[in-house]
Amino acid sequence: MATHMKLVLHLLLAFIFVVQEVRLVCVDVASDTEAIVGGVMKLTCIYCMKREEISAKTRVDWFYTGSASDYRKMLIYQYDSEPREPKDVEAYWKGRLMWNGSKDLQDISISIRNVTANDTGTYECEVSRFFVFDTFQHSTTKKITIELKVKMEASDDITALYSEIMMYVLLVFLTFWLLVEMIYCYRKISKSEELVQDTAY
Repeated sequence: MATHMKLVLHLLLAFIFVVQEVRLVCVDVASDTEAIVGGVMKLTCIYCMKREEISAKTRVDWFYTGSASDYRKMLIYQYDSEPREPKDVEAYWKGRLMWNGSKDLQDISISIRNVTANDTGTYECEVSRFFVFDTFQHSTTKKITIELKVKMEASDDITALYSEIMMYVLLVFLTFWLLVEMIYCYRKISKSEELVQDTAY
């Protein structure tokens, strides 16, 4: 019986370990492009790093370009050793932007608080990575553009609802499958032990 319990515990530990490993994987996802007036909008910017890039220094510049009537590209937020507002940022943006990135700087997103209709426009996330090797220095740059539209009210998203339902159905199915596999292994080991005991007698 102790052998059976050990097997079950090992299977559970292995399952937990796999789930944790999956969570650590960087996934490059696109940002939402619709915001609601008065809400909080996350502008998602992901720049996944390779293993050898972990020690790189990262700098992030967020730009905003207004509509056709006010087509100006302006720096609205920065990350350089720490997140901060630029010194000369316009009063309109002060206190409304907050850092929403991860500690490893693969997620370098920001959020807009108290969204207004005037926030509609183009946002650009410009990420620079600086690498220092033994004999030379190297840098890479990535730009991600987000076209944001602000609405007065949220619209019903049927696709998102179906996706959420399917996610829960899949989760239940996988949990059930794991339980069936554990029971199958338990019974198989029990039968093999019974055969060994019968052979011994």
